[in-house]
Amino acid sequence: MAAVMPVPAASRLLMSGNEAVARAVWEAGVKVAAAYPGTPSTEMLEVISTYPDLYAEWSVNEKVSLEVAIGAAYAGSRAFCCMKHVGMNVASDALMTLTLTGVIGGLVIAIADDVGLSSSQNEQDSRYWGRFAHVPVFEPADSQEAYAMTLAAFELSEQFQVPVILRMTTRINHVKALVTVGERQTRVAAGFKKEPGRFVMVPGNAGKRIPLMFKRDGELRAVAEQSSFNFIEHGADYRIGFIASGPAYMHVRESFPNAPVLKLGLSHPLPFDKCRELAALVERVVVVEEVEPLVETELKAQGLQVIGKDILPLQGELAPQVLKPAIARLLGEPEPEIAQNLRSTAAAAQIFPRPPTMCVACPHLGVYYTLSQVRNLNISGDIGCYTLGAGHPWNALDTCVSMGASMGIALGMDKGRGEADKDKRVVAVIGDSTFLHMGMQGLLDMVYNKGKVTVLLLDNRAVGMTGGQDNPGNGRDIHGEEAPRINFAKLVAALGVKEERIHTVNPYELPILFRTIREEVKVPEVSVIITDQPCVLIKDYHRLKPYTVTEDKCTGCGNCLDVGCPAIHVTRRGKELKASGREVDLAFVRIESSVCTGCGLCLQPCAPKAIEHFLPTSPIKLVKGGCAA
Repeated sequence: MAAVMPVPAASRLLMSGNEAVARAVWEAGVKVAAAYPGTPSTEMLEVISTYPDLYAEWSVNEKVSLEVAIGAAYAGSRAFCCMKHVGMNVASDALMTLTLTGVIGGLVIAIADDVGLSSSQNEQDSRYWGRFAHVPVFEPADSQEAYAMTLAAFELSEQFQVPVILRMTTRINHVKALVTVGERQTRVAAGFKKEPGRFVMVPGNAGKRIPLMFKRDGELRAVAEQSSFNFIEHGADYRIGFIASGPAYMHVRESFPNAPVLKLGLSHPLPFDKCRELAALVERVVVVEEVEPLVETELKAQGLQVIGKDILPLQGELAPQVLKPAIARLLGEPEPEIAQNLRSTAAAAQIFPRPPTMCVACPHLGVYYTLSQVRNLNISGDIGCYTLGAGHPWNALDTCVSMGASMGIALGMDKGRGEADKDKRVVAVIGDSTFLHMGMQGLLDMVYNKGKVTVLLLDNRAVGMTGGQDNPGNGRDIHGEEAPRINFAKLVAALGVKEERIHTVNPYELPILFRTIREEVKVPEVSVIITDQPCVLIKDYHRLKPYTVTEDKCTGCGNCLDVGCPAIHVTRRGKELKASGREVDLAFVRIESSVCTGCGLCLQPCAPKAIEHFLPTSPIKLVKGGCAA
């Protein structure tokens, strides 16, 4: 990516929360920024990488990204890393010791919570990490605050030599607003100073740092009480006062513009005196927080009478259509019309379901079509685009837990099999980036402990699910420049897989893929099948001549539908009575030739050979995203 030109001071720009954080990171004089892609956090580092005068990298996982940032902060430079909520599960080992050593240069960790489960396997509340690790937490409510709090977080980090968490949510990450920005600060790194008693965390040294951590907690609480990010907004209706932070604050303001609100920006340590001040003004206090009752629990422990999750849900966004009826019931008032319409709205939304599916010509389509044709398998899946293999029409994935877990779970299925599974073959499916992220250790463990598992390593040369970011498997760095490329066959061989048990196949060649999988699952040891075709959305993919269905040849067998390509549409259905007296369903189809890339997957299972190359009446030009006349 080309470097962007610095924007003059006091310019106003339309920015998403991710873009605002990136801008503030650059302005704060950060020297090192690292991350692993994860929606909704991905764009932060993508934008940071376009700014000059700093180093940015895609790390192989979140733990490594945090460790890179820690090293820079130890050296006296300002550093930044970001991740989605589940990424901190991976990075927490480093975080929980970092809280004892502290930092020299400012270190900010942005964690993006996926409230509402837009693209995640769970709905964590990352505010817990502030309590667990004894570090301050900022919670912006819009893009301007995301920018301002990022700058403030670096100052607070250096003032107390502590890492600071910036807790974002999908609503802040992706929604745009006007942001007033400034200029980059020039900072000189102090350099690393040897201090073994602080930076070498053996038990004796760590024990001496713990009292300092608790002392810091008290000092930070005093800062929170005085912070300009924590303030009370007075109102005209004092029956109920609200305590809220982040997007929940915006929902409260929209829903109850006349109510007093304590808006928390520096939300941990919690400013108890500010909370008592609000409680003294109103008849009842309602804590509105997404998603766990952290503030509610802490205030109740302080003896404050507050209401929270006893009337509000423990999951999802607390939008006006959730808040308004809950408060109406609390006040004994009629529920607003917006709540009465919820059921009809929800019913209407289900009329045209749009389940997630893989892209047209995705190289994973052939893999899951083949797995769906092989019987007697237990299939352990992983996190990535290929998780969609659990859905229709393949139904070819049995488990999905966390990044890299397919490997260990597959080994556990093998070792823990009972009488009911004695004849089942175990398959693990994992993507290239996920394998490099956390899968390598699982494969090593599988080989070491003599598992009987077939691993499908789907190499599509991209972190596909988060937008096609580069990784060590495709030979490009975050700037698109050439970088060393991992050879997966050699890598798995180095982890102990026998060379005769390593196969590289083209996932578009279904007969070869089917034969390889069918043979390898019978082998009583670890084998690895590597698929080697690029994601259709990256520049490595080359489109071919599209296909179409010749109507008078189509018999309605529907075999092509089993591939699962979204370019194939059913035009009409019917039934046919066989000579045996059995009635079979028919599905006559067409191919959307404008988006077909000519991969040929549908051609192979087509019994009547009704799928042929598309012959346009006028010349076509292949373009990214399909074809143009």
